[in-house]
Amino acid sequence: MKVAVFSAKKYDRDGLSQWADTSIQFSYHETRLNSDSVKLASGCHAVCVFVNDELNAAVLQQLSQMGIEMVALRCAGFNNVDLTTAKALGIRIARVPAYSPEAVAEHTIGMMLCLNRKLHKAYNRVRDDNFALDGLLGFNLFGKTVGLIGTGRIGQATARILHGFGCQLLCHDIAPSDVLTELGARYVPLPELYAQSDIISLHCPLTPDTKHLINHYSIGSMKDGVMLINTSRGALIDSKAVIDGLKNRKIGYLGLDVYEQEADLFFENLSEQMIDDEIFKRLLTFPNVLITGHQAFFTKEALQEICQVTSDNLLAFASNTATGNELVN
Repeated sequence: MKVAVFSAKKYDRDGLSQWADTSIQFSYHETRLNSDSVKLASGCHAVCVFVNDELNAAVLQQLSQMGIEMVALRCAGFNNVDLTTAKALGIRIARVPAYSPEAVAEHTIGMMLCLNRKLHKAYNRVRDDNFALDGLLGFNLFGKTVGLIGTGRIGQATARILHGFGCQLLCHDIAPSDVLTELGARYVPLPELYAQSDIISLHCPLTPDTKHLINHYSIGSMKDGVMLINTSRGALIDSKAVIDGLKNRKIGYLGLDVYEQEADLFFENLSEQMIDDEIFKRLLTFPNVLITGHQAFFTKEALQEICQVTSDNLLAFASNTATGNELVN
């Protein structure tokens, strides 16, 4: 089976070569999948894509015309896929629903600790032989109230770590977890979570209902100086509203591993180019903002899981069986 892999980095090539089934013939393309690059999939039976590849109606129709009947997502999110069109065209869509949720959870906690204890600033100071502590004052996580929006596998993994720190946990999800209530977490409406949380961390999927969940209104309902962390999907946050929240000091700390317009930025080395995204550049000017480039998933264990499950999804398609990871079967 021939599979065209888009948005392919060296670690994708290495991982698929090491952990995918050898019967699958991968052709790698660094470019993102879109209406211009889709022709690179010619002659293949399936395509393998990542979070910023475009799978809108136009691209799916082109894939269908080329005889491609399978799209393997090497990620959990699927907001970049037109599932309705895929179903109408008979294109099978499968994803990797859970790859090392601990990887994202640990990165989330790392961002909280780095922002709070200003580790990034301290690192740079010491390298300049500056050992002053002024401006590095943090707070104890112990006893703080953390609001988790979304308590799937990643949210639960994050909750377990925070419980170990001695945090009070408030949660919001359309499907409450008995595991977390047994841990001592309380499920509350969003207004209560906003009003009582010292730290708010996002772990929910991007849907029409959750787009810009964090907006001017919700930010106004939060505690002054709240810490806000997003390692889920960029469009959960209205970036302009967050900038206003930073300017008026409603938001005291902001950690982002995702960004609404990240498709033209993340996963690429743009160090010698001009970035013309004024909102992103404005976010970088704040001393209390920490941004990483969609890195939270990036551990050896997670990559292995992604490659193996992606391979299983492709083999299941070839044998006309199911893995349970199908969004469109």
